[in-house]
Amino acid sequence: MSLHQTLRNLSPAQQVGAMFVLVFGLLVIASLTLFLLSMREHEDVQAQQAQSERIQDLSNLLRTSWALIFVFWVAWLAGDITRLVLFALGSFFALREFLTLSPTRQGDHRSLVLTFFAVLPLQYFLVGTEHFNLFTVFIPVYVFLALPVASALANDPVRFLERNAKLQWGIMVCIYGMSHVPALMLLDFPRYDKQNAFLVLFLVLVVQTCMVTQHLVARYRPKTPVAAQISQSFTWHSWGWGMAAGSLLGAVLAGITPFVPGQAFALSFVACAAGSLGHLVMKALKRDRGIPIWRGQRKSVTGAGGMLDRIDSLCFAAPVFFHSAHWYFGL
Repeated sequence: MSLHQTLRNLSPAQQVGAMFVLVFGLLVIASLTLFLLSMREHEDVQAQQAQSERIQDLSNLLRTSWALIFVFWVAWLAGDITRLVLFALGSFFALREFLTLSPTRQGDHRSLVLTFFAVLPLQYFLVGTEHFNLFTVFIPVYVFLALPVASALANDPVRFLERNAKLQWGIMVCIYGMSHVPALMLLDFPRYDKQNAFLVLFLVLVVQTCMVTQHLVARYRPKTPVAAQISQSFTWHSWGWGMAAGSLLGAVLAGITPFVPGQAFALSFVACAAGSLGHLVMKALKRDRGIPIWRGQRKSVTGAGGMLDRIDSLCFAAPVFFHSAHWYFGL
């Protein structure tokens, strides 16, 4: 019997147990391996420094993986309201981090208040109350028209287009994109009742696997960067390996989804492409704001704990994955 059929034949409770053992088992093994590697010492000072940098680099990746998986399991165990609050808080801190990188003017305060205390909670309210059609257009239609009006009424035309574009971009990534993760619970697949939380786990695993693989290949098998002024680690070679790893994992995990392996592979490919390329876009935005590198800093740049670094790929992948599944299956 194939792994796909084995997972498919398990009860939801058994699938939860199997995923818990698999995911946390792999993370524990990776953590122990990293700890043992950090105990090695070199007589050569340069070799020791290079090893320390590699260990720090891998530790950052591992911490991000632990954080994403931990949030998923907390969201799984929590009730619907608590789950929405968790993701809303993620959007709040990510947007706070994004806007801290772009200084605002007095004329933006009205729009910022509306964003944090009206747009953000209302978007998640629409998700929680299952207003399927409205939550997908609320931000790109209504909010994108309303916020510039609020800014215009503040009577400050200085860099008006730049300021509003910055705010709208932050809302699109940090609120709209992130809200599509819990929105996966709304997709009504036949014979897949009350198992949609597995779609969230599926999305997190394939996207994070793609990003980790891409980073490791770029780190240890460096090639010529595609956009050197934006990212030294993004190469077609590393990107291809990351896409392959994430997509193949998706096919393997098809048994916990409503998809057959071929569909799971295709949807994973789409999600990984959106997540990895979205991460590149966010790097370009950071370079534009004059921050060449965040990785390895002991203190976050903005005080938000580096939230955006942890979830940026997921914010791009979630809406693409959601709408691709919705369109393909006619839900």
